Amino acid sequence: MLLSKGCEIELYTGSPQGDIVGLSDQIVKNLDGFVREPDNRNVEYTTAPYCCYDRLLCALVRPRQRLRTYLRSLGDYTIVPGSTLSLGDTRQFYRSDPGNPYHTYIETTYHTKVVTASIHLNIGISDPETLMRACRLLRVEAPLYLALSASSPFLDGKITGYHSTRWGMFPKTPAQVPLFASHDHYIRWTEEQLALGTMQNVRHLWLSVRPNGDRRPYDLNRLELRICDLVIDPIALLSILAFLEVRLLQLQEQLDLDPLLLSSFTAEELMDLADANEIAVARHSLDAQLQHWQDGRTISARDWIEELYDETSLLAKQRGLSCFLSPLRKILREGNEAQRWLTQLEQGLSPREILLRSIQQAEQQERELADKLCQLMAA
Repeated sequence: MLLSKGCEIELYTGSPQGDIVGLSDQIVKNLDGFVREPDNRNVEYTTAPYCCYDRLLCALVRPRQRLRTYLRSLGDYTIVPGSTLSLGDTRQFYRSDPGNPYHTYIETTYHTKVVTASIHLNIGISDPETLMRACRLLRVEAPLYLALSASSPFLDGKITGYHSTRWGMFPKTPAQVPLFASHDHYIRWTEEQLALGTMQNVRHLWLSVRPNGDRRPYDLNRLELRICDLVIDPIALLSILAFLEVRLLQLQEQLDLDPLLLSSFTAEELMDLADANEIAVARHSLDAQLQHWQDGRTISARDWIEELYDETSLLAKQRGLSCFLSPLRKILREGNEAQRWLTQLEQGLSPREILLRSIQQAEQQERELADKLCQLMAA
């Protein structure tokens, strides 16, 4: 039995030349299934939770096709890949909902540091203590998912020195978040943060992974991995999601798979280790040198992912996940999007030329996937 899973996808809109243009107010008003972000330059859609990867692929591609059609009706507009304002402009915040007080707080406090595009992966886990254990495991392994998804080496048309500029500058909030030892610990800690004002509301918990549900922090039903940059390629995204799912299936089978039980570090040390690994991966993604949470050994993100891939391969085969997981090998072999973009930069292309090429490739791939999905539905 596979787990239920869904994606929250944030996208930039703009010109075919890579300039980002704010259109979310019009999109949300006229296109069902899309919601606004605080800044008008990106927009979000969410898939329903599915256990089946084929249905999830449809749910990823079809809204994007509808969005592209609508953007063309507004003018020469398209979807722009990447997770930061690659060609600018970070000087100004373009409000999508000027009357929203929470958006006012975000603009005043964080400005354009939060005007990013990302993928949030949600996996259904109904038992709250299993969910807390999953959050602990993913907190210390979240950097691996950022390493696979990094797609933001540019900002304002310049090279930043990061593979994920988005995560390098994103304001993790609150600044210190523990590994929650239990559901009760999470409830007490959240109530304390709300009372202190370090969180404005229950959604104002911005870190790599968090528990989620319809009435947080009390009623929870899913894990939300928030660290990933935008993965514009739906096939690559599904492979990262399959990698996440098989690790959580392994956690359900191995009841002692818990950093609080298996690690030589204390909970506080694990928190610091996870934060340091996230910083390293934001800079170097798959080539980052990390500290393993179990024994402290130094290992590259790429090698750590390879180890987990091999460790879970039998379970993936038993659960029918191997074909969805296998494209992960291509990312490990050819690099994530940020690394591929930086390789093109070394070959003489400018950031704008790289964005233009990526826009064209994404649109062509989606068109081909949409055609295949139509053929499958007709068969």
